[in-house]
Amino acid sequence: MSYSNLTLLDGRIAIVTGGARGIGLETAKAFKDNGATVVTVDINRETGIKAALELGIDFIQADLTQSSQVRELAAEVRSKHGRIDIAFNNAGIAVSLDSESCSDEDWHRVININLHAVFYCCREFGKVMLEQGKGSIINTASMSGVISNAPQPQAAYNVSKAGVIMLTKSLAGEWAKRGVRVNSISPGYVGTDMTKPGMLNPDWYPTWMQFTPMGRVGEPWEIAPAVVFLASDASSYCTGSNLVMDGGYTAW
Repeated sequence: MSYSNLTLLDGRIAIVTGGARGIGLETAKAFKDNGATVVTVDINRETGIKAALELGIDFIQADLTQSSQVRELAAEVRSKHGRIDIAFNNAGIAVSLDSESCSDEDWHRVININLHAVFYCCREFGKVMLEQGKGSIINTASMSGVISNAPQPQAAYNVSKAGVIMLTKSLAGEWAKRGVRVNSISPGYVGTDMTKPGMLNPDWYPTWMQFTPMGRVGEPWEIAPAVVFLASDASSYCTGSNLVMDGGYTAW
């Protein structure tokens, strides 16, 4: 048994949603570096095209909260590349809202993007993988799906990410015998554009670090290799797992 090439993704077709920046962009780089043909997806056309041009990969604009657009996205990738081997369902938003003042619209926006869209992607990309008899889906959840963060109020976000973890486990059980693996990653605080406003908040950031044994935020490049692992044959006996990468936050 040779272990030197288990994380290679040569010849595989990978989709990365939310691929214009942060963890998605860094993972797209990692997938490409490991030999995959990568298609990134983002709702922001300008940012998405710029990032894809820099990497030399394909980009498709889509609103993933619209199931019809996700269906068209899957069909487009399959039509051009013939298959879908890897799907990193990473698009999402972080919103901190007091629950007593959270409007219906606020609640639905978070759930629609962070949970409903992930299900639509799993369903449509999964259909292609099930027909192939093989594929790997990785969903971005969060440590917030395991614990309730302090001091910021973010019930909608926490619920959406807990839903992603359970969706991952449910699909893994359904599809395991049909060759499709489904896992999730749960980052803690990572230094991305989405997290930086909180890092600049003097009422939040010290508490974040107090609860993080490693005493620092993570970086996107520290998350991407874990996604490569879950996408590759190195994790061939891994499905229904939720890999937490949080600097030890959930250890206390």
